[in-house]
Amino acid sequence: MSLDVLVLGFFLLVAGGAGWWMVRRRQVREAADTAVHAEAKAEGRLPPTLHPVVDPDKCMGSLSCLSVCPEGDILGVVDGKAALINPAACIGHGKCALECPVHAITLVFGDATRGVDLPETNEFFETSRPGVHIVGELGGMGLIKNAITQGLQVADHLGAQLGKHQAQAGAADVVVVGAGPAGLATALGLKKHGVSFRVLEQESVGGTIAHYPRQKVVMTEKVDLPFYGKFGKSLISKEELLESWQKAIQKSGVSIETGTKVEGIEGEDGRFVVQTNKGPVPAKKVVLAVGRRGTPRKLGVPGEDLPKVTYRLIDAQQYEGARVLVVGGGDAALEAAIQIAEETDAEVVLSYRQAELGKARDANKRRFKQLVDEGRIFAFMPSQVKEVKARSVTLHHGGKDLDLPNDFVIACLGGEVPTEFLKKNGIGMTRLHGERLGAKAGRGSALEEEAEKKHRRFSFMLFTLGALIVAALFVVGWDYYRLPLTHRTHHPAHTFLKPAGAWGHGVGIVATLFMMSNFLYAVRKRWTRLKGFRTIRGWLTFHQFVGFMSPLVIVFHAAFRSNNVLASLTAGALGIVVATGVVGRFIWGLVPGGDGQKAELGELTRRWERLKQRVHRAIDSLPAHDTINTVLEHVTHAPPERSLPVFFLHLPAQRVRDQRDLAHLKKLFPAQEEFLDFKRAYQRMRLLQTQVTFFRSLKRLLSAWRVLHVALALMLVVLIAAHIGVSLFLGYTWIFR
Repeated sequence: MSLDVLVLGFFLLVAGGAGWWMVRRRQVREAADTAVHAEAKAEGRLPPTLHPVVDPDKCMGSLSCLSVCPEGDILGVVDGKAALINPAACIGHGKCALECPVHAITLVFGDATRGVDLPETNEFFETSRPGVHIVGELGGMGLIKNAITQGLQVADHLGAQLGKHQAQAGAADVVVVGAGPAGLATALGLKKHGVSFRVLEQESVGGTIAHYPRQKVVMTEKVDLPFYGKFGKSLISKEELLESWQKAIQKSGVSIETGTKVEGIEGEDGRFVVQTNKGPVPAKKVVLAVGRRGTPRKLGVPGEDLPKVTYRLIDAQQYEGARVLVVGGGDAALEAAIQIAEETDAEVVLSYRQAELGKARDANKRRFKQLVDEGRIFAFMPSQVKEVKARSVTLHHGGKDLDLPNDFVIACLGGEVPTEFLKKNGIGMTRLHGERLGAKAGRGSALEEEAEKKHRRFSFMLFTLGALIVAALFVVGWDYYRLPLTHRTHHPAHTFLKPAGAWGHGVGIVATLFMMSNFLYAVRKRWTRLKGFRTIRGWLTFHQFVGFMSPLVIVFHAAFRSNNVLASLTAGALGIVVATGVVGRFIWGLVPGGDGQKAELGELTRRWERLKQRVHRAIDSLPAHDTINTVLEHVTHAPPERSLPVFFLHLPAQRVRDQRDLAHLKKLFPAQEEFLDFKRAYQRMRLLQTQVTFFRSLKRLLSAWRVLHVALALMLVVLIAAHIGVSLFLGYTWIFR
């Protein structure tokens, strides 16, 4: 056996082993995630509000999105693509969408069965009433970082509109309603732009956060705040967060007017008068950052107005030794019950209308069930509160009413959007049914457009750089590279330009380092510390740039020749890596997965059932009606799963069988027009079945690109290392002298 064959076998073994390991690792993950996904679907778990939807046709299986969510495994692998497997625990961070390099993930509000009502806003968060803006939780963005980001964005927009000037005494360019994260960020942003403003808060600084339970730990992310710098950290307690806000307020000199309740907005854009319990406040613009929980959802039962009923937990210690009923099944309810049970000797009872908890984090569910098992919490699920009395509370549970001794009721039922306040002040609402963020309201689209422009500029810069590099390489050796191989030795620059020459060798070293930078994309996807460092799309664009440029630069190193097995293997592997990368990035997304055809197929199936009724009696009167029924049912079956070669092998036989079946069925129709209608439906359904099968088969074939791309990329590293080793062995060490 020749050395060339052994070398080839070794490298194929390396590539095959890498491919097997990759496929096996993904299969194990996919099996576990598919089981979780099926369980969530069977239990009807739904995301609370803003959540990701993955387009399976666009998803290239990068799976970089899986590990970025602070809530854990919200997304998983199903059918080789990312999917929302734990919807109830999704709270709309949106980091998965930012992490997707091909825009396969869209953030949407609500779903087809449950809509979400939100104020109408444009790309600058301006409502249907000109001059009035809404940011933060009231606009659907409840997370701290998202709320801060929106506040800074609207401040930038208003700063550009209003500019710096001296406001009249007692007046303000902008009135910011609410001193939560969105409102305070807006104020700091306006301060940076030199815009005069007043911040009105009906309670205390911090908004909803100020009413969190004592020492409640929340998640946030670092964000740059004007006059403060880096704000926040991954895990931070309520007290730490409020302390940080106070420091930001002190550093910036922002004044917060607490105890000021806004009762209405009069006037028009540029000449508003904000009516408050402390008198009118004139302003040119108004920013509402009041949140959604300012109006808690009530129990709606007799006795709910008793002093013993509250709608949030502030301090667990106040319930020491008491009998407490917590109503609700979300995170707020579970955290209240858990904290009281852990920190006091109170008797804690939880009432929830469903039999299973569904809208809470897994960590809260686990701790809650543990305390129930220990007898520290008594859970009545499903149950409904019927009446609240001075010394007891009535629950409907197990088909009967139970009268439980009770001292306090904490109803954690969420908050109602202040719809009446918005309508009263001329602000329109819109209902979103699983539509993308900004589909009807355009929220933040101006920022997205600016990001898209930056990415196009970055792509054009790389393209220009690549073209200049190739042009420079051609200029240096244009006369030499055009010569036949046998004539090159006579060229005066042969010693300099040949692969082992100073220029050729130098280009090879630079090209190798350049190729190795291609793995920065993989490092960015997998290294936790780099998550969120620049956009993943930008990293992928650089990855593509290096991928396309590498073979172009390498051919100059090789002087457009390949005279040994190692060089040929390297060139072949590099070519396949580039080709599979092109398939994954540009061709994969162009091939539909058959979902559009399946939707039309479903509609035609319903029409088909009506058509079958026309010939039902005639079929039953024929001796061979069972056979014909089988033919009719066959076309309504789900499209078969086949490989692409098997699909093409079966296609001619299927066409012949369809023609034969239609000829047999023709005699069942008394009128030619009815048969033609029937035939058209039959052929259309068969065509859709064929399209679905073809697209699925082609998608399955193309899915091999990922394995080949990664496996051969690893093989390429080994080949390059071997190539460098051979070069050093042969004495090409001038670079070290």
